[in-house]
Amino acid sequence: MTYIEIPEKAEQILQTLHRNGFEAYVVGGCVRDSILGRQPEDWDVTTSASPEQVKELFERTIDTGIEHGTVTVLMGKEGFEVTTYRIDGAYEDCRHPKEVVFTSNLTEDLKRRDFTINAMAYSHESGLVDEFGGMQDLKDHVIRCVGAARERFSEDALRMMRAVRFAAQLGFKLDEEVRDAIREMADALDCISAERIQTELVKLLVSPNPHWFRLAYECGITSVIMPEFDRIMVQRQNNPHHAYTTGEHTLIALQNIPADKVLRLTMLFHDMGKPEVFMTDENGRDHFKGHAAYSEKIAARIMKNLKFDNDTTRTVCNLIRNHSWYPQLTGKDVRFCAYRIGPELFESFLKVKHADIMAHHPNVVQQKLDYLKEVEHIWKDIQLHSDCLSLKELRLGGRDLIEDGMKPGPEVGEILNRLLMEVLEYPEKNDREYLLERSRKMREETEV
Repeated sequence: MTYIEIPEKAEQILQTLHRNGFEAYVVGGCVRDSILGRQPEDWDVTTSASPEQVKELFERTIDTGIEHGTVTVLMGKEGFEVTTYRIDGAYEDCRHPKEVVFTSNLTEDLKRRDFTINAMAYSHESGLVDEFGGMQDLKDHVIRCVGAARERFSEDALRMMRAVRFAAQLGFKLDEEVRDAIREMADALDCISAERIQTELVKLLVSPNPHWFRLAYECGITSVIMPEFDRIMVQRQNNPHHAYTTGEHTLIALQNIPADKVLRLTMLFHDMGKPEVFMTDENGRDHFKGHAAYSEKIAARIMKNLKFDNDTTRTVCNLIRNHSWYPQLTGKDVRFCAYRIGPELFESFLKVKHADIMAHHPNVVQQKLDYLKEVEHIWKDIQLHSDCLSLKELRLGGRDLIEDGMKPGPEVGEILNRLLMEVLEYPEKNDREYLLERSRKMREETEV
């Protein structure tokens, strides 16, 4: 018999509902994850009580989706979604049912859910309720819809992306009916909001299997939400540095970088500009000169369309713009590289370089890794000595120059930037007295 450890506060909600004559179960993802030995993010409750009855039983509630039967019950600082058993009417917008009918039948409620592994309910009193074979599908590692896949996807087209995302998160395969239905119906994703697409995209990318983005491509999802990816999947790279298409290179790179949103997005987009600059020389060798700049533009456009926040977009674009930079193995060049990218992003830059290198031709990988290790040694030395890498670390500021007789204006910034370039080359010159004297000579030269 399946036993699930329910958190104390969620159990209190169940017991309160039970004591007052209502059925109540934890349901969905928390049941699935508990059975798999994963830590659930949320504990959702389904009940035969109406939203009004739920609100009467608990002191603090929020009407988060009361028209669809959902009330959030606050237990201390935690919120738990409590939803009344319901039957959904016809769907008219690929997401919302036209009407919702509350029911006293748990099976009817579970029948409306997306996948069998998400359609199980549990309480200590009744044990596991599994009407659609979710437990067997967990054992078989398969994503299968509750009922007909085409019906579930017509109700909410985003479920097609959710199917691929769950496959990547759990390492499961798609049921053939699910796969066929996605191929047939992927165009319906056009009616899904950019924000919802973004959420599923990020969850897929930061999963343990980001390279399963290939599955989104094979099922036709990327042709709708990101056709630029389809282009790189067929972009050849006949070049000594590469052994794969640009798309295959991208998928390998995704596997070789930590599960961080910014880093995974960077690797997804880092070479998307290659088809724009592709050329072949007289020897049959392919080249992609300037592809980083084009990739940055494509990334910025896609991320704007998908409503990513500005800070994430700027950071991703910065890393993409600089990803193909190979600084010389000198303190000067590594310092200058860190200055251009931003010292706070240099560690991320190194991770991007590593992932990119790991997806290159096997014949060149070790040589490039050896190079990168030298860059890392130089970087550690720079950090150890606290070398100046930005204007804020320069031991002379605009106020100092003005107090020394300079008039406020753009010339102050120009002098400071010239001083910084000198200090990047010779870090020992980051001395206030030296910089002040040097700034006077620069001003004299300008006046002459």
